[in-house]
Formats: sequence, C-alpha cells, structure tokens
Amino acid sequence: MTRTTGISLAAYARRRRQLMRMAGPDAMVVVPSAPERVRSRDTHHPYRQDSDLWYLAGFAEPEAVLVLVPGRSHGESLLFCRERDPDREGWDGPRIGPDAAVDVLGMDDAYPIDDLDEILPGLLEGRTRVYYHFGRDTEFDLKLIGWLNRVRAQARLGAQPPHEFLELGHLLDEMRLFKSRDEVKLMRRAARISVRAHQAAMRAARPGMHEYELQAALEYEFRRSDAVPAYETIVGAGNNACVLHYRANAARAAAGELVLVDAGAEYRGYAADITRTFPVDGRFAPAQRALHDLVAAAQAAGIAQARPGVPYDAVHEAAVATLTEGLLRLGLLKGRLEKQLASGGYRRYFRHKTGHWIGLDVHDVGEYRVDGQSRLLEPGMAFTVEPGLYVPADDDSVAAKWRGIGIRIEDDLLVTRDGHELLTDGLARSADEIEAFMAGARPAGVSRRTPRG
Repeated sequence: MTRTTGISLAAYARRRRQLMRMAGPDAMVVVPSAPERVRSRDTHHPYRQDSDLWYLAGFAEPEAVLVLVPGRSHGESLLFCRERDPDREGWDGPRIGPDAAVDVLGMDDAYPIDDLDEILPGLLEGRTRVYYHFGRDTEFDLKLIGWLNRVRAQARLGAQPPHEFLELGHLLDEMRLFKSRDEVKLMRRAARISVRAHQAAMRAARPGMHEYELQAALEYEFRRSDAVPAYETIVGAGNNACVLHYRANAARAAAGELVLVDAGAEYRGYAADITRTFPVDGRFAPAQRALHDLVAAAQAAGIAQARPGVPYDAVHEAAVATLTEGLLRLGLLKGRLEKQLASGGYRRYFRHKTGHWIGLDVHDVGEYRVDGQSRLLEPGMAFTVEPGLYVPADDDSVAAKWRGIGIRIEDDLLVTRDGHELLTDGLARSADEIEAFMAGARPAGVSRRTPRG
C-alpha cells in the first residue's frame, strides 16, 4: 500500500482504530465513496475518491462503503466494494474485489457492494449512534434513512435502532488537521512538483501568449511528475488577476502586464497551493513593483506568526496591518491606520482571508475557532499564507498607474515544534527574485517585448 498511496497499511489501521476509540464502543461509522459525476451524456468527470475514505483506507474505487463497527467480534473494519467483473474491467480497468480487499487493504472483512442493502440494517441494530456526513450525497442519505427505518420497524420484536446520528466531521476533521510524518512527505512532494510547475510557467512567459498556454506549461509539469491539478488552475493576465476565482484562461497577456498564476499539484491525494504574480515580459513597472513589494511584506509578516501557541487569526491580522499601512503610504487609502483597521477599509482591495488549512483537500478540514476563540497553532497543522491586492481597472478613485493590477503571493507551510517549515520554499517570491529567475530562464537573443504570432 505504501508504494501506491505513500501510507502504510498499518497507518491506515491505526487511523481507523483511533476513530473508533473516539466514536465509542456503541457507535458505528459509515463512510461512502464519492459518487461518479456525469460530465456530459455518458462521459464522466475524472474520478476522485472522497477524502475521508481515502484517509481511512487508501481505496480509490467508486461504489464502495467503509463501515467501522467498534467492538464487533467478527471484525470492526468492513468494506463493501464492487465484485470482480472481467467484462467491465476490460472497459474500465481492474478492480480489487471483496476477496482481495482483506489482504490488499488490511480490512477485517469485505463484501460485495450489492449486499449492502441486506447487511447494513443488521449492523445498525444494537448501535446507539451513527457517525456519518449527512448532506454530502442525497441518494446515500435516503438509503441510510431507509435502512434505519427497517430496523425501527422491528422494534416491537426487540430490535434496537440507533437513536442518534452525529456529524462525522466532529471526530474525523480533527484527526485530519494534524499531519503525520508520512503525510508531510507526500505534501513536500506535491509542493516540489508545484514549485517546478510554476517555474516552468515563468520560463515560458512571453508577451502575446494566451493564458491557457501558460496553464499548459504548468500542468505538463504536474502530469510528467505523476500528479494532477489539485484544483482548477487560475492564470489571469492584466485585469483578469483582479478576479479572485478567474477560470477562463483564454486572454492574451500583453507586454507590460502582470500574470497571476494560482495552481497546485495533488500527489497521492495531497494538495499544494501556490500563487505567484509576475510580469509577462520579465520586468516589473514601478507601480507594479510597489504593490508586489507590499504584498510580499504582508506575507512575510503573516508567515512570521506561524509557530506553536500563536492564534491562527494572528497570521491574518499581521498581514492586514502591513497591507493597510502600505496602502495608506501609497495613497490608495486615506486617513489613520487605526481607523482603517477598525472599519475594514482595506477590504476594498483585499477581499479574502490570508490563508486556509491544506492537506487532502486544498481547503482542508479543521476548525479555525474553538469555544469562540481563534485556535492556537500546534505542530502538525499545515496551512497557506496568501495575502493579495486587487485594484479593478475601473476604479477611478485612485491614480491610473494602480488600476488593473492584481497581485497575490501564496505559499504552504507546516507548523513545527520550534516554528514552521515552508513547504513551497525554493520558488522565486520577491520582485527581485522573480526578475532574476525570468532573466536567467530566457534563451539569449529572445526579446522580452516581442509578441508572438
């Protein structure tokens, strides 16, 4: 299992045992696979397993359900999955099948998915509570309610149905928030791939290129490294960089414009998330550099807060204070620093938070607040730091030199016992570093400002 997922069978078994201890001896945990999604007619989107099932079993196939039954004498970890079918496997690829699932996946027992309707009601009987993600898959929600009702219908004959359904995330999200040593290795690998991909985009950049050409250069590096995009790649040139979730990636990058690239690789299920903003012709204009320097300073201020015992919100607050002070100094905001911070005036140009947890999901699970307070950072937590500034092209309240500039700088870090590890280190970050990298990456004789045909 380590070879294909990066996580050992023993580690998956420990995760399942820990979850069952947290759930309690009278509980049951139900984790269905992600459903397949139709893209158009009989064509499906690329399949990606539910992150919780992947975390607990490392099983990639659809049409599966993991059931954990603490204290069950005949086995606690049960997997329902598709049976072997040579005809279908000739079309869709090999399946593990129930017979091999016990050895291959380290399950206590495995059954055909077609037997779920017959077996699950019996597993529910006698359990006092069920942990499950209601609301993710309406079709499976209805099935689970139907199985529960079948047990309830036998109550007069002595059957004991569960009387409580609880959100699985209350237990599992907290487990997933803290990354193990093996998970960190996978996240480092995803980060290294992502760094190389962003470098490839910077090397390829030329005035006149389409945004999708830069996307292609970047995603080629993902695939040649056995990774896939962790999310839909954003390549925004010029004013498109001011659209936070820009996805068209179809415009041309004109000489003198900045390009914002937000992209990360997913490797063995684990995501990286990097944003860089660079001049398509390799040189920042003065106004572009001023805003880029400010965002870089805000990111540095946020990263400096990343250490155990510091509230998570301190990262955002440090970045916001630096951004607001700089916007006042450059004249994009007016008034006193304290008043702008209190009123949130900076949100005019910085509309999002400074980061998010990262792991199996690019916006990973885990609470940001505990008992109404920002939670304290602890070793094993991983998150992004991504301040930005976005000045729309039609903002006539500021000088023309600032308009249409969108900048974001994003990196991933891991909280360690004595501070933090910057997982995405090694990629040019400051304006000077970016200009030096792009200058060194261009073949001799290539003009920076010659548009392509």
